[in-house]
Amino acid sequence: MNLSRWILKLAGWKSVYQVEEPAKSVICVAPHTSNWDFIIGKLYYWSLNKKAGFLMKKSWFFFPMGCLFRAMGGIPIDRSKRTSVTQQMVEEFNRRSVFHLAITPEGTRKPNPDWKKGFYYIAKGAGVPIQLAYLDFGKREMGITEVFYPTDDEEADFKHIFNYYKGVEAKKPENFLIPE
Repeated sequence: MNLSRWILKLAGWKSVYQVEEPAKSVICVAPHTSNWDFIIGKLYYWSLNKKAGFLMKKSWFFFPMGCLFRAMGGIPIDRSKRTSVTQQMVEEFNRRSVFHLAITPEGTRKPNPDWKKGFYYIAKGAGVPIQLAYLDFGKREMGITEVFYPTDDEEADFKHIFNYYKGVEAKKPENFLIPE
């Protein structure tokens, strides 16, 4: 048993992983209402002996923190560049043969009824699937149980994604809003 799995077990968390991992994917992680989401999410993925990148503002990548964030999978985002973050990430997928990028679509820990759609556009632009990942604080369970391939029907795709997260209990339930 690795250290991450042991820590999760000690904390009473169950890990569920019921998919075959594609070589590349965007990992849509929700709900995101607490800083604990990041910690539990990283422990979960490490417990599976898997690696996933995550996005952070470039300004956080100063010495020595930059070394730590990169080692954990952090990818600095330069918002001063003319290319969009979506385009930067599509290019990152094109550069790598194996790559997984975890994104929280809510974009904030505060209540947000309008999820960001960048994760979807990155997956579409890079031609990769989306792994649907959840953190359920009610069940003390984190899992990935579906690999979703975006179609040409964006509205139906988002309806499917939103339905996936219905019934999942956030750390701060009042902050987890699923768009209608």
